[in-house]
Amino acid sequence: MTDANGIRQILDQVYRTHVAPGDTYALVDFPDHANVGDSAIWLGEIAMLRAVTGRDPAYVSTWHDFDAEAFRRACPAGTLFLHGGGNLGDIWPHHQHFREQILADVRDRPVVQLPQSIHFRHPDNAARFATLAAAHPDFTLYVRDRPSVAFANSHLACSAHLASDSAFALGPQTRMPADCDVLMLLRTDDERRDHVAMPSASAVVVDWLDDEPGLPAFHEAQAKARVDRGLRLLSTGRVIVTDRLHGHILADLLGIPHVVLDNDYGKIAAYLAAWPGSERVPAIRATTMEEAERAAAQLA
Repeated sequence: MTDANGIRQILDQVYRTHVAPGDTYALVDFPDHANVGDSAIWLGEIAMLRAVTGRDPAYVSTWHDFDAEAFRRACPAGTLFLHGGGNLGDIWPHHQHFREQILADVRDRPVVQLPQSIHFRHPDNAARFATLAAAHPDFTLYVRDRPSVAFANSHLACSAHLASDSAFALGPQTRMPADCDVLMLLRTDDERRDHVAMPSASAVVVDWLDDEPGLPAFHEAQAKARVDRGLRLLSTGRVIVTDRLHGHILADLLGIPHVVLDNDYGKIAAYLAAWPGSERVPAIRATTMEEAERAAAQLA
């Protein structure tokens, strides 16, 4: 079992494989949406890249505003990093199509996909990505779990390595006072399963897909505002029940006991099998909402 500091050391080795002090680099596919987890990953990536290079990214874009000419002017040389997360596949097509565009168009330098989970529902989509990955002259893929490694090894002719989620680079976080016994952070998007929980006097059911008013204009400030919102939300529960991977990761960093359910294709169980989390924070895995509610009651 590896704690947050140990995982940060592993991440440090990953990033130092591709950049050194003073190197220029680009980081693209900024998470221009309210999901807290993706912003936590982005902040972890920025923290690691700054720690290694001593520099901010020379170029940043979302999936929808990438400008090839502006990118080459700002970053005429250096590695292009693709934001990590859980969108390598065909559930979230905008991000996958952007990734494929980068592989097709940016062939004069290393392209590094930061740690992702892979899931394709349609073989034709997987085959298209495999073709582009194989054709790129210098593409490195990092994945967050062993099923993704197995998929890469059997389907993709590129360098693929296991690495932890970059959100752990944020390090331990300060927990604020709780005001409910159990906070249930449950997915309401395309990765949700049939986990149904009813709000009660002791349990609050939420998701974290809505931004607060007055979001900052700059990328990093936006990401920080979203993560701060997520940390405040998680802190309201004495115990957390969640089927979001970053509900687990941020609860671990906050030191909040929690119960973990899976998403619709087993992403969280696969991640936890590779990266169990720290021993200092109680975390119980459950397969049904009934199990989760019983476990939460024990933790509370």
